[in-house]
Amino acid sequence: MQESKSIYVDPANPVLPKSQFELDINRVALVVVDPQNDFLTPQGVSWPFVGECVTENNTVSNIESLFKAAKKAEITVAVSPHFYYPVDHQWDFGGPLEHVMHDIGMFERKSPLSLEGFEGSGADFLEIYKPYILDGKTIIASPHKVYGPESNDLALQLRKKGVTQVLLAGMAANLCIESHLRELVEQGFEVAVVRDATAAPRVPEGDGYLAALINFRFIAHALWTTDETLNQLTSKTK
Repeated sequence: MQESKSIYVDPANPVLPKSQFELDINRVALVVVDPQNDFLTPQGVSWPFVGECVTENNTVSNIESLFKAAKKAEITVAVSPHFYYPVDHQWDFGGPLEHVMHDIGMFERKSPLSLEGFEGSGADFLEIYKPYILDGKTIIASPHKVYGPESNDLALQLRKKGVTQVLLAGMAANLCIESHLRELVEQGFEVAVVRDATAAPRVPEGDGYLAALINFRFIAHALWTTDETLNQLTSKTK
């Protein structure tokens, strides 16, 4: 994506002040939301909606670069996944996208107590991410159920590790990433969103990525590219 020529470029004359976020390597965590097959592989059920944006942003590789750099810097790494179990399909109501996710079988698992059929499924983590996620050091939070972390233990897990700053990446920008951003800010965390380590649906209803970027500029303490984030991590760990 040619950022300088796109509709996603930052405004030339912004009204909002420049970010004053300063990375503290001793207090920061990388949080990756929904690094799962249904979002990030062509075989995933949401790929027809998000695939174009994922490809343009180089999201899959950028997330891997963040995992690798975070592990090298020895900072806290956490994953906030999205799983649906059979009982979840018995909910009495839901928003439009909730209905879509249930209808297409997104993040489907047999049971919260069983991994039957999980390996390689849409709910599973990308194979290239597993060395980072399954290393016995990464926090795998309980699943969030709609979009935000209010329903899981992510904030508790981060607090227990002394984390007060978050580098936020993953899927999808205008949904779970924005919801995680809002809740973590409300919980008193400083949050820097990694803008090209995420992506969003492009549908007739609108460009979710553009919508997300607009709100990130207003809400996040910093909005960095993957390269900017890697440079920050490197400079703080030399």
